[in-house]
Amino acid sequence: MPTAKQLADIGYKTFSTSMMLLTVYGGYLCSVRAYRYFQLRSARRQAAEEQKTSGVL
Repeated sequence: MPTAKQLADIGYKTFSTSMMLLTVYGGYLCSVRAYRYFQLRSARRQAAEEQKTSGVL
């Protein structure tokens, strides 16, 4: 049977690992959102440029 210290160590390692995974996942979600934002901004900018050039002609 594990001692109280061993149980505390296991609990701490489990908690630390879960927090690390949540941080990595949060970073992934943030980067995906930023990528989509910049892609959408680029597409809007390109559409605005196309609209300007078609309006001039």
